[in-house]
Amino acid sequence: MTSKALNHVLHPYINYTNLRSLILISIVFLLRSLEHKLELVPMASNLDKGLIVSFGEMLIDFVPTQSGVSLAESPGFLKAPGGAPANVAIAVTRLGGRAAFVGKLGDDEFGHMLAGILRENGVEDKGINFDKGARTALAFVTLRSDGDREFMFYRNPSADMLLRPDELNLELIRSAKVFHYGSISLITEPCRSAHLKAMEVAKEAGALLSYDPNLREPLWSSPEEARKQIMSIWDKAEIIKVSDVELEFLTQNKTIDDESAMSLWHPNLKLLLVTLGEKGCRYYTKGFHGSVEAFDVNAVDTTGAGDSFIGAFLSQIVDDQTVLKEEERLRKVLRFANACGAITTTKKGAIPALPSECDALSLLKDK
Repeated sequence: MTSKALNHVLHPYINYTNLRSLILISIVFLLRSLEHKLELVPMASNLDKGLIVSFGEMLIDFVPTQSGVSLAESPGFLKAPGGAPANVAIAVTRLGGRAAFVGKLGDDEFGHMLAGILRENGVEDKGINFDKGARTALAFVTLRSDGDREFMFYRNPSADMLLRPDELNLELIRSAKVFHYGSISLITEPCRSAHLKAMEVAKEAGALLSYDPNLREPLWSSPEEARKQIMSIWDKAEIIKVSDVELEFLTQNKTIDDESAMSLWHPNLKLLLVTLGEKGCRYYTKGFHGSVEAFDVNAVDTTGAGDSFIGAFLSQIVDDQTVLKEEERLRKVLRFANACGAITTTKKGAIPALPSECDALSLLKDK
């Protein structure tokens, strides 16, 4: 039967506009059914989630193929994308959240490779700038036999140090629910001014400010200058995460305890987190404090573990900050963050090792 004849038989019983709508609705139901059966992430599932904007540096880590040897003795290196703020952004998207990166890369092969890695991992790239006159930063990482590491940087200057305030995507920054940053971008101008401007704009727009100093002492002119600049923006942040090493550095106290941690408390702070490596983490709020144990894993490289931890934490609280006031719920979120940090230590390199939500839930279930 021809379409013309079919139209004559069915008319006026079928409204073809309605028929097309019914077909489209049927297709949508079919796709939703397939997502459920195959356990796929629902289409556009993260579009309604709050945006976490991560500000700062992204670089190339060169990780030795053999642990426990010096850089000169290493037989080779693995090229791995890194940089704490970029790690955090990808940690968020790897877990199904929304993240954007704001920073500057060299207009070179490494820079465009890193921008591509951000895009491939679902990180919004509208905040990325490229510098034609400076290279993308490089870092060589020495892995000790216990998986811990030391850094040697090549950035004199690197592109990330040259980000100017007028290059900031202010619209993107204003759209953030959480604005996360470190301290490396405070070391030199013009990036320092860009950092302060971005913080100001984010705060005025109502974002929660999250600060992980991510101390890299060799980059600073002196320990005193590092402490001064790291603390210069301390009272602006509402969430602060420090490692035990950073706590010791900032307080100049080798005793890692509650008294030492609380010496860093300020009135605007909602949560202070202290990560303790294989011992888990401690948390401090205005109303309560405590600790959450770590997971026992075979650590081969601790690079990015702290970034994975804070990225996982922010992804869980970005749309419900009441978690910060309820200890039982906060502990569950921190246990999830500890799981993500632990998984990241089981592979070499930061970004390649960042876990999916499935990875984290699997470890939680097993433990």
